[in-house]
Amino acid sequence: MKKNHKANNRRAFIKKTALTSLGISIIPRHVMGKGYIAPSDKLNIAVIGGGGKGYSDAINAWNNGASNIAAICDVDWNQSKRLMDKFPKALKYRDYRKLFDDVKNIDAVTVSTPDHTHAVIAMAAIKSNKHVYVQKPLTHSIYEARMLTEAANQYKVVTQMGNQGASGNGVKQMIKWFDEGKIGTVNKVHVWTNRPVWPQGIHTPTDKPAMLDGLDWDSWVGPAKMVDYHPLYHPFKWRGWWNFGTGALGDMGCHLIDPPFRVLGLGYPTEVESSVGAVFKRDWSPEYLPESCPPSSRTQLKFPASAKNPSEIKLTWSDGGLRPFHPDLIPADHPIGDHDSANGVIMIGDKGIMTCGTYGVAPKVYLNNGDLLTFEDTEKSTLPESGHNASWVEACKDGYGKEKHKALTSSFDYAGPLTESVLMGNLAIRSYNLRTQKGNRFEYPGRKKLLWNGETMKITNFDEANQFVKRTYREGWTL
Repeated sequence: MKKNHKANNRRAFIKKTALTSLGISIIPRHVMGKGYIAPSDKLNIAVIGGGGKGYSDAINAWNNGASNIAAICDVDWNQSKRLMDKFPKALKYRDYRKLFDDVKNIDAVTVSTPDHTHAVIAMAAIKSNKHVYVQKPLTHSIYEARMLTEAANQYKVVTQMGNQGASGNGVKQMIKWFDEGKIGTVNKVHVWTNRPVWPQGIHTPTDKPAMLDGLDWDSWVGPAKMVDYHPLYHPFKWRGWWNFGTGALGDMGCHLIDPPFRVLGLGYPTEVESSVGAVFKRDWSPEYLPESCPPSSRTQLKFPASAKNPSEIKLTWSDGGLRPFHPDLIPADHPIGDHDSANGVIMIGDKGIMTCGTYGVAPKVYLNNGDLLTFEDTEKSTLPESGHNASWVEACKDGYGKEKHKALTSSFDYAGPLTESVLMGNLAIRSYNLRTQKGNRFEYPGRKKLLWNGETMKITNFDEANQFVKRTYREGWTL
């Protein structure tokens, strides 16, 4: 049977005309080859996840018209309404797979969905040769982080994770102080947060409320285990469930662990151990809540010496309102970390102590001789997330491996190992409450120090913990 070339050409013409009428350039930048400059030097960006953080990610990438928001995809258009109203000419989708099938003129993608769908969406973008910006944490599992890092290099796309403090002047100042030897060699680090600020340590819901109008629940669940819709999952409260979120560590770890990770040049940890806050029944026996992240936890990661720091480091993470106590060198009436001590970082060296708040803001150095070094950022424009996102946009225009790409502060080459280290803490937290029944009592074999081989992504002394390295995707979903 002969192909109808006239019909095919007509369909192509209609599609081209329709997209052009929306103000979208048909030919993406990368197709035109080296040296080509798109109209007004704008990227065509697809926004996947347009509510909450997705809104600000889109606005920052758009940057007052410096880029074109060509498409918006969200499984719940109610969440993205504000963004869709702002960009009425953008093509609208519920399924990112259909977006990638239909629209070939996209240069770059922002991914601001719940944690459990970061990897599958980002990988689809990478395999479609799209540059990609992904909210923190980069992925839901350690394995996903490793795969995205390798794929970004294989497909040669420009990447950035949304831990905006990495581009701030506070972190830059901390690197400068450390490289100048102000605090000497570090062997202890404390990091903490007041998160969770959403429900954790709670029972899995069993009631079945009515589905939200316009919500594509099957697509929202994506690669995770299917459960019935419940407002305890969507919107926002998904963070407290292992099926979808990564708890307090996943929410704030990529922000708060970033300064010591970057300043000290850390790599894969070698050991991890956790202690988890309990929830008790009325008879004072502990609840078993394997699907809900705990209300509080403490985790210690051990890192080997690095090229920048000639000592192994023990990094202690605390959440749920727990925080470290004042080191003797910090005056009793000085807040540690943020102004209210709710979140922060302390790096303890043999010559002094370095501290900062969330996103590396307001860093200080307390020297052993009693001197105090402070930093007041006078270039606020380089601190907000807009700069972190805008630098990714400019790097996309510059191209993979070029100067602007190499200057990105959280491309996947860096963000991947950082995310793996953060999620290593969650592996220990989840292993802590694994239990086996022996007669009338339970045993908890995961309540020990876990030894990690970063190259092979494997716990070497407790094989059952390795189930948390890589999740099993629901049928129909692949990475």
